[in-house]
Amino acid sequence: MSLTVNNLEGNEIAADYSRIASERGRWGETWDVVKSSFWKLVLINIFMLIGFLPGVGILIVRSMRIVSLGALAPTNSNTGIGYPATPDMQGLAESIYLSADLLFYPLLIVAGFIASVGVAGGAYSIKKLLNSHGQFSIKGFFRGIKLCYFNTVLPATIFLAFLVATFLIGDWKDYVIASGGSAAGPIVAYVFIIIATVLVGIFCGWLFVVGISYRVSFLQLFKNAFVLIIGSPLQTIFFAGMALIPVWLYMVGSAVDIVKIISYIVFIFLGFSFILVIWLSFTQWVLDLYVTPNIKAAEAAAVGKTAKQLESEKQQDEKRVAMELLAAGKSELICKPILPISEENAVRPLGKTFTRSDMENVKADRQKLDGDIAAYEKEHLSDPVYAEYNKLFSEREKALKDDGKKSKKKKVSSKNLLGN
Repeated sequence: MSLTVNNLEGNEIAADYSRIASERGRWGETWDVVKSSFWKLVLINIFMLIGFLPGVGILIVRSMRIVSLGALAPTNSNTGIGYPATPDMQGLAESIYLSADLLFYPLLIVAGFIASVGVAGGAYSIKKLLNSHGQFSIKGFFRGIKLCYFNTVLPATIFLAFLVATFLIGDWKDYVIASGGSAAGPIVAYVFIIIATVLVGIFCGWLFVVGISYRVSFLQLFKNAFVLIIGSPLQTIFFAGMALIPVWLYMVGSAVDIVKIISYIVFIFLGFSFILVIWLSFTQWVLDLYVTPNIKAAEAAAVGKTAKQLESEKQQDEKRVAMELLAAGKSELICKPILPISEENAVRPLGKTFTRSDMENVKADRQKLDGDIAAYEKEHLSDPVYAEYNKLFSEREKALKDDGKKSKKKKVSSKNLLGN
């Protein structure tokens, strides 16, 4: 993918937790969280439901308005001279719906500002549950509101604007067709607004996830959301549909009463949490793939290194150390290996009183120590750090001759070793 996700690594919004590496994979961990934190998800869902109550109230008042307008509609009348007359009812029902929706549906955008409060806290809490293996606190819910509200209300407002436009254009289409007008234009407009709403909804879903997960600039937020959609289009569509299972259940319930009751129960106790669990699990999995490519590449490169490459790197490091020591001038303490101090090589000390046997033991210890020093020096003299150090001085000594004078060497020092 030519486009890349930028400015996310190191900018995660995680004020009260640290992300724990997943050992079983993202979906295995999600299932464990759902099993172990089911009642936490129910509690989070109830908190979010409170934020949706104004929107639910608007829809209830809208339905009551439609019923009242239907009751006042002129289904029959009298001319006043004893002859009944039937008024023109063409498009009346559609006009009632259109007038009611023009009044109440735009209010849903305002209600979205309130619902976003609960969604911000719920999304942050569920993200924390998924990334920290089940940690949750009421304080964390309200911290999520503070940290994520703006990046929640922004995509919510954009999506609700398109959704309201879809409902209103649908009402307008029905009214035009019922009134006997040309259906071609309204149908085309309706199809286009549906497609646009679906695409914008998916984009807003990613905009929401990136916004509540990372601190990035406004423009980078939009760019990263677009790149993540391009990078996983089929997976995004599939998991978006899977996350909206409670919505599909409600839509089926519009035709089957028992299913509608079940959908209400689901939304009250788990519906919103279910949507966020599925969507955040999927999106966090995608972010795991794209956010730390440099770290993953470095780990892969380290695993792929052969023993020969590692040895070569070690030799290069030792050569670098020798070059740094060169500036200090040749030293007997550096040009040859020195046996490390240890208790095994210690010479037994003489006390205040000692015998000839004690002196012989000290002499033997010293002879042994001299032998160990010589053996250690012989064993390690060819190590790159000493060999390179001595080689540099040897070559420099050969090059340091007087101008034209035969084989006369200058005294080696830190100045002439490094050149004039």
